[in-house]
Amino acid sequence: MAHNLHYLIKTYFAMIKPTSRKNFIRERSTDFVVNEPAKLFDFLQQKIGSSRNNIKSLLAKRLVSVDGAIETRYDYELSKGQKISVCFTGKKNTFAHPKISIIYEDDAFLVVDKKEGILSVPAPNHAAEDTVLKVMVGYVKRQNRQNALYTVHRIDRDTSGVLMFTKTPEVQQAVKAHWHDSDHRKVYYALVEGIVEKDEDTVESWLKEDPKTYIVHSYNYDNGGMYAVTKYKVIQRGNGRTLLKCEIPTGRKNQIRVHMQSIGHPIVGDVKYGAPVTSVKRLCLHATYLAIKNPMNGKIISFESPVPRIFYTVMK
Repeated sequence: MAHNLHYLIKTYFAMIKPTSRKNFIRERSTDFVVNEPAKLFDFLQQKIGSSRNNIKSLLAKRLVSVDGAIETRYDYELSKGQKISVCFTGKKNTFAHPKISIIYEDDAFLVVDKKEGILSVPAPNHAAEDTVLKVMVGYVKRQNRQNALYTVHRIDRDTSGVLMFTKTPEVQQAVKAHWHDSDHRKVYYALVEGIVEKDEDTVESWLKEDPKTYIVHSYNYDNGGMYAVTKYKVIQRGNGRTLLKCEIPTGRKNQIRVHMQSIGHPIVGDVKYGAPVTSVKRLCLHATYLAIKNPMNGKIISFESPVPRIFYTVMK
C-alpha cells in the first residue's frame, strides 16, 4: 500500500511539474546548471554579470530557485548538478505578514514560521479570525486561482514556530500516514516555571479534552483518551525557571502544556494550565525543529526556527 502511494505521488508530480512551477517561480525564467560547488551569490554574479545590489534584490524578491525551491540566502552552498532558475520578468513573488514568514516553498510543500497570537487553522467559535491557513491560501491563490493548501499538523494559537502545509492532497496523505514514524522529529523549546530537577525524563499519559471547557486533562491510565509521550531535556536553569528541549513522538492537542503541568512545572505564561500571571506577555512554547521523510524521494527534509530571545532573557 505504501509503495503504491509513493508511486502514485511520483507519477502525479511528473505530470504536473511543468505547470506547477509557474505558480511560484514565474513563466519566463533563465536556467543554469551548477558545474562545480559555489555559493549562490558568487554563482549568480558569474552567470548573469549583474551588480551586487541587483543580485541581492533578485534573492530578496524570491525570484531565484534551486532545484525548484525558492532560495533567498546569498551564501547558500550549491552542489554540482543543481539547477538554478532566475526570473527577470513578471510580478514580484513577495510575501509580508506581521505574524508569518515563509521558511521554505516548492511544488509540494509550504513551510512557515508562525509567531504567537494567530491560529494555525480555523477553530470552533473563532470562524471570523484570521488563521495561518487562510493567509497562506490567499498567498498561493494570488499566484494561481487553482492553487490550494492542505494541513499536515497544527500548533496552538499562542505557540510559535515551524508550521507545514502541503500543496496537494496526495502529499498530505503520504506525510500524515508516516507522521509518527521514528524518523519524523518534532522538537519544541519550553520555558517552564520552577527548577526541574531531572536533567532529562519522559512523560507518558492519556490525554482527554473536556468538551465543555476545551481543557485537556492528563491521566496515568487508559480511560479512552489519546496516548501521549513527551521526552524532555534541560537546556538551562535560572531565575526560578527552566528551559527544556521537548520532543514529541506523538502529537496531541496541548500535549506539552498538559504534560508540563502534570509534573508541576507549567509553561511560563500558560495561565490556562496553571502558570501564574507574570510580566511575560506570551506562552513560552516554540516549535523550533521539524523533520520528515519527503514522500517524493525518501530523503529527510528539515526546517528550523530560532528560539525566541525572551526565553533566555527571563531566566537572567
